[in-house]
Amino acid sequence: MTGKLYGVGVGPGDPELVTLKALRLTKEADILAFPGENPRESVAYKIMKGAYPEIDTKQMISLPMPMTKDKEQLKQVHDEGTRIIADQLDQGKNVVFLTLGDPTVYSTYLYVHKRVAQMRYDTEIVSGITSFCAVSARFNQGLVEKAQQLHVIPASYQIEEALKLPGTKVLMKSGKAIGETAAALSRHGLAEESAMVADCGLPTQQVFETITGLPEKISYFATVIVPDSKE
Repeated sequence: MTGKLYGVGVGPGDPELVTLKALRLTKEADILAFPGENPRESVAYKIMKGAYPEIDTKQMISLPMPMTKDKEQLKQVHDEGTRIIADQLDQGKNVVFLTLGDPTVYSTYLYVHKRVAQMRYDTEIVSGITSFCAVSARFNQGLVEKAQQLHVIPASYQIEEALKLPGTKVLMKSGKAIGETAAALSRHGLAEESAMVADCGLPTQQVFETITGLPEKISYFATVIVPDSKE
């Protein structure tokens, strides 16, 4: 009998936002999988460590997930990650892949999930609290009301057209491209009213009430909230 793969979201950073289901599955897992070269350097590991101090008693594996847009390189690492997980599943072991935020939103886990599911293994996605919900809560305000639209956008790609959309805009993983993001927001007259949190809920958290006068380097895990300009 083969094992089952779980893609489990651990939330944005605060261990108290780890769900009861995520905690239970982590405790019950035969294998814990993390993106990166070293499980203990993973942000997802550090979050779960805060909720489950005994995590180091579990068997852990790492799946290299380089931050690159090279399609061939990505295919190779995703195929290798799939092979590593499938090998554990074939041994009848249940694998819990812990990932930051929610597995359904720009998650590295999804690339492996789709491949494993296509190979007819049993899989399940377990939701976690998203960074943009936690960031909005950090500012003690809502994201959308009534008929307002919500747009979730990867900031590392072209955002000029996206900023013209109606409603609230969420710019995910903005840190690496923060210079370009801030410049685009300024061009659209949105920098003063936009806000950002980097490493939300983590000890390294940084809160910016506006997107002006930012430091040159920001954590990759930065989320910008651009409120509805018609509000």
